[in-house]
Order: sequence, then structure tokens, then C-alpha cells
Amino acid sequence: MRSLFITITAAALLVSGSLSAAEIPDRPEKLTFPPLTYEPPRPVDFRVPLKSGPVAYVVPDRTLPLVTISILIRCGNYLDPADKTGLAEFTGYLLARGGTTSRTAEELEERLAFLAANLVSSIGDDSGSVSLNLLSKDLPEGLKILREVLTEPRFQQNKLDLFRQQSIQGMKQRNDDSTAIEAREREFLAYGTNFWACRYTTEASVTAITAGDLHAFHHRWIHPGSFVVAVSGDFERTAMIAQLEDLFGNWPFPGEKPPAIPTNIVMAPPGIYIVNKDVNQGRVGVLLPGVLRSNPDFPAIEVMNDILGGGGFTSRIMNRVRSDEGLAYGAGSRFPGGVYYPRPFQAGFASKSRTVTYATQIVLEEMGRITATPVSDEELTTAKRSSIDTFPENFNTKAKVASLFARDEFTGRFAEDPNYWQQWRPKIEAVSVADVQRVAKEHLHPDRAVILMVGQRAEIEQGDPTHPVSLGKLSSGPVVPLPLRDPLTMAPLP
Repeated sequence: MRSLFITITAAALLVSGSLSAAEIPDRPEKLTFPPLTYEPPRPVDFRVPLKSGPVAYVVPDRTLPLVTISILIRCGNYLDPADKTGLAEFTGYLLARGGTTSRTAEELEERLAFLAANLVSSIGDDSGSVSLNLLSKDLPEGLKILREVLTEPRFQQNKLDLFRQQSIQGMKQRNDDSTAIEAREREFLAYGTNFWACRYTTEASVTAITAGDLHAFHHRWIHPGSFVVAVSGDFERTAMIAQLEDLFGNWPFPGEKPPAIPTNIVMAPPGIYIVNKDVNQGRVGVLLPGVLRSNPDFPAIEVMNDILGGGGFTSRIMNRVRSDEGLAYGAGSRFPGGVYYPRPFQAGFASKSRTVTYATQIVLEEMGRITATPVSDEELTTAKRSSIDTFPENFNTKAKVASLFARDEFTGRFAEDPNYWQQWRPKIEAVSVADVQRVAKEHLHPDRAVILMVGQRAEIEQGDPTHPVSLGKLSSGPVVPLPLRDPLTMAPLP
């Protein structure tokens, strides 16, 4: 198959006249290609501040007879009352599923199915969304339905009761999966148990939510002043702008401007935090304080993390933990830039309980090594080319263009840096070996890490007989047991 592919490629090049027979290399890795020339689209070419309130990104695409409208909403779980955690989530879920003034939930579902239209709504931690996808010929009716969903949702009682029941059933499974336990406890350690993003729904909080609460939340926060819109598909630009003005004009209620998203995060002190869970594999997360995406060093941080653990099989952590030692199927690291508050650096893997401490030691060693020794030119080039050469994928459909620019508008990136995407590749290209080591030294301190382990504690402490590593040597902090939590109340269990 491989030889056939090479033969076909060579033949195609000959036919196109780009290579002569004498120029065809004898090995595929010897093929050379001209530098990629690509300029990303500019948001200003699609940006439309609507008179009715929202900013819209309008991107025509006549490839298929489809239209997609996505509305980002400035609201989120951070707006939940303390005694009704889950209210935003319930409102978002039922907005498009709970019927409207003129249609029951069942009638709305039936009509959307007849139109082969997909209408979905949700509200997450720091944003909400409503999206509609349908055939362009049905756009006028689809816009009428969307308008009614946004302005006159019914929040039908039986749909509310069903979603409440499903939510409580889901809560009961919170301690079944070690992956979910790790994700939950990782947030508590990274942000603090009092941070709004670490408030979880409970049986009591969702039982307290009424249809009246949903209506009140809707009237308070869901209005055009909080919308950013992405539209792509089969339409004429001027006509679509007029339709959007009608969609959002003459809103029946004023709504309120949401408060700023709280940023009072408090990371746990360094140490080993263990949740005892009888599972075949132990899960590990190594945490350190993070940065905002606006940090001037963020391009260098991205390149550094790609070399350390974010680059898959080309990264150091993956090569040592999986390829060299065979301790985990996957291992790596993430260093995301936070939008509203710093998000933590995280390295992690899952391994047999007996090899957890040894694999953790390797991860910490690699974190220390990248701060102590300059990376190689080959590693730097691989990391930068990976980012730069895949860059056009961000814009390879008109829907992606509209969505990406709308998200940038929503999070303030466009206001801060309208030319962000034009400058991104030069900033990555400019990262040097010295830059990588500098940001590693600034942000990676293995001795200060917060290390979370979920697994069989006795087995983890016993360790691997061929590579004995004590827990106490992995961190400058103490070993702290973390109890499982009651799945319905989220209170720590005895």
C-alpha cells in the first residue's frame, strides 16, 4: 500500500509537470515542498454591529443549501443563586426544549423534525449558546421559531421534571468513574472550594428550581445586549443582516447587564493529595499556577509546553512515560491560557497503581529538565512547525470562521487585538531556545507542584519494586488524604 501511494504520488507529479523523472526522490521523506503561503481572513471583513444590539459575524457560504446561526450569551453558572446551583444549566437546557408560548415542547420538537432543523441551547460556566441549523429555504420559518424560543420560552413543567430526574440520576454516578473524580478534585485544588466554578449541583439545589425561576433567569439575562452572533451558510449578506435586525429588534423585555465573572481563585498549597478509590489504574494530575492568555509570554509558553508534554508522540513526557517505560497509554501536559482568570498548568497520566509514583517522578524530572537544559533546535523546530503548519485548519470552513471570530468578540480578544490572528504565526516563529528555557524557569517549579492521585492508596504507597519511589520525595508538601464526596450533597464522606 505504501509503495502504491508513492507511485501514484510520483505519477501525479509527473503529469502535472512539477517534477521530472530525474527529480523524483527515492524515499518519501526526501520530498520537499514550497513554503506554505496562507493569510487568515480578517474579522473586520465579516463584523456587523447590529442596530438591534448584538455584534454579528456574517459569513456567506453557497457550498450547501444550509444556514447555521449561533448566538453566544453573556451569562453562565457564575450567576446561580447559592441555594439553586444548576439554575443556569437548567435554563439553558430547557430554553430550546421546553416549548414556547404558541407551541408545546412536543409540537416544537415535531415541527423542527419536519424541517430537518437542529435547534440546541445550553448554558455553561461562563457563557450560554443557542444554535439553529436548517435548510436555507426554511430560513424564514426557522427565524420565527428562534425568535419565539428566545423571547417566549414555555419551560414546560413535565420537561423540567424530567431533566431534574435525569440530573439527580447523573449525580448518583459521580463516584463511579475515577476520571470524573480526578476532574472534580483537580478543580477544587486549582481554584479553591469556595470558587464559583467549584460549586456543584446537589439534589437539594435542583429540587428547589421551579419554572418561575427559569422564567426569571431568562428575563434577566437573555437579551440582545448580551448576544454575539455567528451566521454562516447559503444566504446573501445584505438580506441576512436585515433578517438579523428583525430577529433581535423590539425585544419584549430590557434585561440586565451581567456582573463581571469572579476571579478569586486560591490554589491549594504544594503536596500530594490522594483520593482512595478501588480502580485498576491510578490517575495523576500535576498542577501549577497558570497564566492568562493575554500574557506576553504565552506564545513561548505554548511552544515550551508542546515540547514538554503537549505535542503527543513528539513530546518528552509521552516519550519517557509511554514509549520508553511503558507505564501509561497516554501522558502529557496542558498549559492553557485563561480568559477571565488563570487556568493551571497540568501534566497527567493513568498508570497501574504500583507504578504511579515512578511515573510521577518521571514527569517531575522532565519538568525540571526543561528548565535546567536548553531544548534542542530540532525540538524547537518541530514544535513551531506543528503549530504554524496546522494554523489554516482554524479557518478551513466558513462556519469555523464565523464561530471563531464571534468567540473572539465575546471574550474581548477582538477589542484587545483586532489583528491577533495575523500576528500569531510570527510570534510563534520568533520563539527561541532561550525563550523556552526562560518561561520554563518562570512557570515550572516541580517542588511546588500540587499533585493529585486517584487510585488504590495502599498500592500507590507500596510502589514499584523495581523503581521504588516514596511519596514523600515527590513533593515539598505533605501527603493529604482526600475523601470521596457524597454524590447528592457533595459533602466530604467520613
